[in-house]
Amino acid sequence: MPQGLSPIVETSAGAVRGLRDRFGDLYRAVPYAMAPQGARRFAAPEPHPGWTGVRDATEPSPTAPQPARPFGRLDMTPYFGPGWVPGEEYLTVDVRTPAADGEKRPVMVFVHGGGFVSGSTRAALYDGRAFARDGVVLVTVNYRVGIPGFLDLPGAPANRGLLDVLAALRWVRDSISSFGGDPDNVTVFGQSAGATITGALLATPEAKGLFRRAIVQSGSGTGAFTPEQAERVTAAAAKALGVGATAEQFAEIPDERFLSILPQLAGLDLRTATADDPLLGLSPFSLVLPAQPADALADGPAAEVSVLIGSNTEEGNLYLVPQGKLEPSTEGEQRSARLGEALFGNGTKRLAAAHSRISGGRTYVYSFAQRSTAFDGRLGATHTTELPYVFDLADEPWLHGDSGLLGPDAAPAGLAEAMHGAWIAFARSGDPGWVAYQEEEPVVRLFGG
Repeated sequence: MPQGLSPIVETSAGAVRGLRDRFGDLYRAVPYAMAPQGARRFAAPEPHPGWTGVRDATEPSPTAPQPARPFGRLDMTPYFGPGWVPGEEYLTVDVRTPAADGEKRPVMVFVHGGGFVSGSTRAALYDGRAFARDGVVLVTVNYRVGIPGFLDLPGAPANRGLLDVLAALRWVRDSISSFGGDPDNVTVFGQSAGATITGALLATPEAKGLFRRAIVQSGSGTGAFTPEQAERVTAAAAKALGVGATAEQFAEIPDERFLSILPQLAGLDLRTATADDPLLGLSPFSLVLPAQPADALADGPAAEVSVLIGSNTEEGNLYLVPQGKLEPSTEGEQRSARLGEALFGNGTKRLAAAHSRISGGRTYVYSFAQRSTAFDGRLGATHTTELPYVFDLADEPWLHGDSGLLGPDAAPAGLAEAMHGAWIAFARSGDPGWVAYQEEEPVVRLFGG
């Protein structure tokens, strides 16, 4: 089919029409579940009832209700996307494929970050053209965030955002072959909150058989709230809304009201006699689990899954530098390092070690050290800065300049090729190109720096 024409494929719910360009085919806003409206916002996702005829899949999806997330003068719109774009059907996926021609290509399913309160498939950083160029089918997933996605409510299933990702993976299993993907060769990968969700999938019994490999970028295997911590957030939300802490009463509240009370949930003291706040007050939402994923891998598919996992060397800078909270000093650097280790580093190490013990040499660890030159070089190798290299977008002008995520300097030659290439190799074979991690021999592949 020539470039510019409209390819059509059949999914489990009906036919969709996409776009064709020089990178392959793109299908946007393809539903994987029913619209989460009214009471369904607090229910488990249900399969989409389907449609007749051919559904247009050429326009971006609506997004989950979410607040704006300013980071000083740092432009984070490539990461967060446009924010809340209202619309009923936002439990959707975007699919970028080399071609829907019957071949079986590796599939990569990306779960976005955003502190469990924001993010979407519309973020420019998640453009999958480089994956399609290199023969991989890329699926990006929208899921519920904030109160509908992660507030623990009596009468509602827990971790509804996680349940959405599971539903999307089932959709991939059932429909991805129509897009040229191999349902038996699926790699799920996520960053930040999406990486913590990916780590939790490794310990989730219902995830068995849905993916073969997992990549955890700057997440945490110890980032879940305990039920006691979650109960505090629920109580605070109910008080702010003036309703009882039940799914039935929350279902009557419009999404706009949920967003309006988020500032009242910021900074809650979630420390208990048995647990610290794993997110250090940066978000009132996380997964709610009886045990941390790093301690529960035997329950899920982890033993049969290869894992690529890592973090950035200056994760904490993102939460300090753009806000003017980190002056150049040894004390400032130590403060950032402690923040980064508490949020991401320690939980990454525990998850890597736990997986290496049960997987038989199928754990690969990386560290990302390429420093952004934003803020006179002080932003550094902070949270999110590996994404342009993973998606092979580091030369895009909208990531550079005085307010750009990567700063005014050009990206180093070859780094995106190396990092993106490792992710592609891992998705193809389970081997990113370096020696597997073992606790007695902790090999870590360094990118940049």
